[in-house]
Amino acid sequence: METITLNVPGMSCSHCEHAIKGAVKKLDGVDDVIIDLTDKTVEVSFHPEKVSEDSIKSAIEDQGYDID
Repeated sequence: METITLNVPGMSCSHCEHAIKGAVKKLDGVDDVIIDLTDKTVEVSFHPEKVSEDSIKSAIEDQGYDID
């Protein structure tokens, strides 16, 4: 299992948190998603043999958020 932390500066509220968490958790191979609205980070624990980092980033971007 791997863990990545992504900077998502556009997050500001619980709606943002739910949209991103819901989209990323749907991906097969994602184990956990932890969102910190204060630091504007998304920490994802995942199985790289099942899902790629690019797929995780795409799921967030598809919700309308940019990743730094």
